[in-house]
Amino acid sequence: MLFKIRKRIDKELFRFLRTLDREYAVKKISPLLFKHIREFTLRKGKRIRPLLFVVAYLGFAKKETPGLYTSALSLELLHDFMLVHDDIIDKSDTRRGKPSMHRMFKSYLAGYRNIKFSGQDLAIVAGDVMYAMAIDAFLAIKENMVRKERALKKFIRAAIYTGGGEFIELLCGAKNISQTSRLDIYKIYDFKTANYTFATPLASGAILAGADDNQVKRLFQYGLYLGRAFQIKDDILGMFSNEKKIGKSNLTDLKEAKQTLLIWRAFNQADKKNKKIIKNLLGKINADRKDLLRMRKIVMDTGALDYCQKQIQNSMNRAQALITNSRISPAYKHTLQTLAKELLL
Repeated sequence: MLFKIRKRIDKELFRFLRTLDREYAVKKISPLLFKHIREFTLRKGKRIRPLLFVVAYLGFAKKETPGLYTSALSLELLHDFMLVHDDIIDKSDTRRGKPSMHRMFKSYLAGYRNIKFSGQDLAIVAGDVMYAMAIDAFLAIKENMVRKERALKKFIRAAIYTGGGEFIELLCGAKNISQTSRLDIYKIYDFKTANYTFATPLASGAILAGADDNQVKRLFQYGLYLGRAFQIKDDILGMFSNEKKIGKSNLTDLKEAKQTLLIWRAFNQADKKNKKIIKNLLGKINADRKDLLRMRKIVMDTGALDYCQKQIQNSMNRAQALITNSRISPAYKHTLQTLAKELLL
């Protein structure tokens, strides 16, 4: 079932981009803008957000409604918009194994002289256009207008919370790690990742399908726990996996002094000497592979890796308890459980 839904989402994405150009003449406005947006959004990805949206809808609705898959794309386009801006903030040159949006524009501008703007400036504008595309896509579903308005508000709230999560994460990185609490880190995880990646797609799909408030809340909470587990795993991959697998530099979090649960735990379990090393590494502007290896060793030696793996399992157990008692149809409940295992095990 997951394969079929993903295939339809990818097919709908191609169709939507063609329709968008016909309706809004983006290519006519700027072939360069359209080309880079199209290339960026069509890159291979997990399509987690539209998948969850469709599964939640079909799990409560009696049948598929027109515009369902187009509306599902809104979550993927919201994600792409955020990635464009996130890469600018992180100063990351790669995304999904290819140049980030601002890097592509930077390459295009290389032949120009004495310009007063950068590839980052162009990428910010492209990201804004992608956010408008996301809202346009959301409105495509043919559903009850009251439910549609409720779901749209959920979508907008997710965008606000994600931006807020990014904001507080940046400010958190300016603080000494000794001043950061575990709750601070989970707050960032919930706002920046869990809400728009898992909780909102599930809740929005269920709202549109007519699920009652208790079932929507249950799915939303389920999504938050899955999102926490997913983000902790992503932090682990960011530090220990190779760049080809994650599609970006594994020095990014270190260079940006991101206070992940992994690093927070390592710091709080470290001796005085290693606490000082962690502080120095987080404050280093141009961290290199040698620095990454030093951080990896501290993380391993302090048991921080084992701790985070247990936190993943704890969040998954809580999520499982919530979905077990959900009234979503058995077939789609099984699909959600399969997807969770695919992403987290």
